[in-house]
Amino acid sequence: MKTAVMTASYVGDFDRCALLCESMDRFMQGQWHHYLLVDRADVSLFAPLAGEKRTVISEADLFPAWLRSFPDPLSLGRRRLWLSPFSLPLRGWHAQQLRRLAMARHVDADMLLSVDSDVVLVRPFDGASLWNGDRMRMFRADNGAVDATPGHLAWLAHAGGILGLPRRPEPAHDYISNMVPWRVDTARALLDHLEAFNHESWIRAVISSRDISECMIYGRYVDEILDGAGHTPDARSLSHVLWFRETFPQTAEGLAEFMQGLRPDQVAIGVQSFVDHSLADIRRVAFSVTDG
Repeated sequence: MKTAVMTASYVGDFDRCALLCESMDRFMQGQWHHYLLVDRADVSLFAPLAGEKRTVISEADLFPAWLRSFPDPLSLGRRRLWLSPFSLPLRGWHAQQLRRLAMARHVDADMLLSVDSDVVLVRPFDGASLWNGDRMRMFRADNGAVDATPGHLAWLAHAGGILGLPRRPEPAHDYISNMVPWRVDTARALLDHLEAFNHESWIRAVISSRDISECMIYGRYVDEILDGAGHTPDARSLSHVLWFRETFPQTAEGLAEFMQGLRPDQVAIGVQSFVDHSLADIRRVAFSVTDG
C-alpha cells in the first residue's frame, strides 16, 4: 500500500513543518512520499526540505489560474488573501484545505494522509497499518460535532449543501483531526461527484461558502453517499493533540503533563501553533518517547 502524506503549510509554520519532516524521516515506514503543499510565494522557503522522500508542490500546480493569493492590505502585507471571481476573499486555512482536496488528482497512491504542520511523529508508523483488507480506517467521532466548536455544524451544513445532502445530519459526526487518512480512489470520486451535482468545477462548489471543512465533506460523502463502503469508522485519533492553551501550563512541566495522555496506540503528538511551547521543548519530549 502506497501512502501519499500531504502537509499544507505556510511561512508562519515553517519551523514546525521542518520538525514534522525530521520526525517523519525518523519514524515513517513502508511505501510513503511526503508532499508539502504551499503558496507559490513560499516555494523557495520550503525548497530545502525537499528530498528523495519529499516534494514541495506549489498551489499554482493545483489551483485554476483565477484563484491566487495577494497581500492582505489590512495586515500590512503580513498575511495573504485568496481572491477569485467566484467567492468572497478566502484565508490561508481555506486555501490549505483546497490544496489537500486537489491532491486527489495528482498522486499515484492508495491513501492520502493529511498531516498538519504542527504534528510530530513520536513512534514508528506505516500507513499500511490503517488498512484491513480493502477497507481503510477513517477517523469519525460519532455525533461529535454537536459538542464541538460552533463552526462544526456550519461546516457540516456546507458539506451537505454541495453534496446534495441534508444540511444537518442526524447524528452529526465529527471527521476532523490533525492526522486524517483518505482513500485516493474515494477522494477522486468525491471530486467527480461535486462536479456532477453542482454542474461546475469542484473548487467553485467548495468555495461557494467560507464554511469549508474538507474533512466534513469527505466524511459525509463516505457515510451518506457511499454508505461507508471501503471504510471502517474509528473514533481513535492517530495523534494526541493539545488544542487549547488553557489545558496545561505553558511550561516544560505542563508539556510533560500533556505527554502523559499519549496512548500506546497513538503515533504522534500535535501542539497547536498558538499554544506557547517552544519547539525545542516539543522536540525533546517527542523524541524521548522512543529514546526512553
